[in-house]
Amino acid sequence: MEKKKRVLVGLSGGVDSAVCVIKLLEAGYDVEGMFMRNWDSSLNNDVLGNPHTLDNVCPQEVDYMDALTTANELGIKLHRADFVLEYWDRVFKYFIDEYNSGRTPNPDILCNSEIKFKAFLEKANQMGYDYIAMGHYARIKHFEDGSLEVYRGLDKNKDQTYFLCQLTTEQLKNALFPIGDLEKSEVRRIAKEHNLTIANKKDSTGVCFIGERNFKQFLKNYIPATPGKMETLDGEVVGEHDGIMYYTIGQRKGLGLGGAGDAWFVLGKDIKRNVLIVGRGSEQEYLYSNRCLVSKMNWIGPEIDESKEYLAKFRYRGIDYKANIHPLGDGVYEVVYPGRAKAVTPGQEAVFYDGERLMGGATIDSVYMDQEKRCL
Repeated sequence: MEKKKRVLVGLSGGVDSAVCVIKLLEAGYDVEGMFMRNWDSSLNNDVLGNPHTLDNVCPQEVDYMDALTTANELGIKLHRADFVLEYWDRVFKYFIDEYNSGRTPNPDILCNSEIKFKAFLEKANQMGYDYIAMGHYARIKHFEDGSLEVYRGLDKNKDQTYFLCQLTTEQLKNALFPIGDLEKSEVRRIAKEHNLTIANKKDSTGVCFIGERNFKQFLKNYIPATPGKMETLDGEVVGEHDGIMYYTIGQRKGLGLGGAGDAWFVLGKDIKRNVLIVGRGSEQEYLYSNRCLVSKMNWIGPEIDESKEYLAKFRYRGIDYKANIHPLGDGVYEVVYPGRAKAVTPGQEAVFYDGERLMGGATIDSVYMDQEKRCL
């Protein structure tokens, strides 16, 4: 790392970003922090499903005070930026539109491409910083010719490159990930060694920048519930759902279907008829696929080689599948994974690797077993 360069750290109030500051200071950088406020519950009608409506201080302000405490303890300046409008327009509207269409989006990916590495980056550039840094568990190599390579974080349980798959080389060229070479336990240890107040603070969970919610109730704030039928693959009506957007592919709990025999689970969604397709037992085979079509491809590695076997990940906590990628034209790609994968879901992201190196990602549009399309 070059010394005496100015770095703006996205300081969230959590332990990961705090240790980013420590590592950068140790490396000789001129470091300051910025806290991002991206969600306003009262302005955004975040009432149903929100466990904090009666709190005296909202969680965002608690996080800001934690970030301010950390900044003071580490002797750096803390700025504050409001991206509530940007988050709503660039992330949340898409999030709701996708659920309205019956798909399952991943807001964390858009949070990175539209807020952390766009709105935040633009603000940092305006303020004259050389780099931005985030507390992601990812590794990045910058080369003298301006090229770069992104690799999975050393801590395989915390690796977050999946969520970085839509970032361009332009967004990444001045980005640093100071804790990518650390295990989470080491991050905690460093925070304790520096006597940080937030050293034992729990990691944030829930929707990106929004937090923990009763998700079904939360969606009702923005999407009217439209009840419909639950049907088996052969068309038998076995129950009713209270809104197709509330269910995910492969879901087993909360269907309200009982009776003797194997448990029920969600096989797919028939959006046109507002029907939830369910099954049990051997019908679980319907959840498997061996190819999918994707679009909105963002590729940061060497040009796609159709003969090369990449690794594909179809969900954050999912396993890697060996896969070939074939351009079909008009921005559409076929991804073939002979080993079969379970519950590959439209709206989610297919993320591609060459070993440990992140190559890019694309949005899943449709899913097939051989030539048969799944109604996912």
